Amino acid sequence: RLSRNGGGVIGRYCDQPEMFPGVAHFHTMRVNQPMGHFYTTKYLEQLMDLWERRGSGITNMHGATGDIIFLGTSTPQLEEVFYELTHNINQDLGGSGSNLRTPSDCMGQSMCEYACYDTQEFCYQMTMEYQDELHEMVAGLTEAYTGELVVRGY
Repeated sequence: RLSRNGGGVIGRYCDQPEMFPGVAHFHTMRVNQPMGHFYTTKYLEQLMDLWERRGSGITNMHGATGDIIFLGTSTPQLEEVFYELTHNINQDLGGSGSNLRTPSDCMGQSMCEYACYDTQEFCYQMTMEYQDELHEMVAGLTEAYTGELVVRGY
């Protein structure tokens, strides 16, 4: 049996919300990076517009997990951000589970003449295979493990 933990949202609360109401809630969200880190201007504009509207507007591109990090939003905005990401931008949250974090891949055959296989296809298949481990933590897990899958085509 799995318990729901992780899923790309890291809850952060201020211990003195009366003194600092602007950061009483300052949750972090991990957004899965595009395959091979292929960004378009339109995609980046959509992400930044969303985060200006629903969060602090502060981002960290490719944090320790490889994800796009959205820093600072309130609890009521979490579902709104997730809905807009998945329905309007066709994007998922990154991994936050203790078993496996977000898979990442290089540009592979599109940029490297020595690539031996399709890194984007492999990363996609691994993501689909281990989707539960990306977004959930096994109940009763006593030691946290931060695993990162990085796919290189050479």
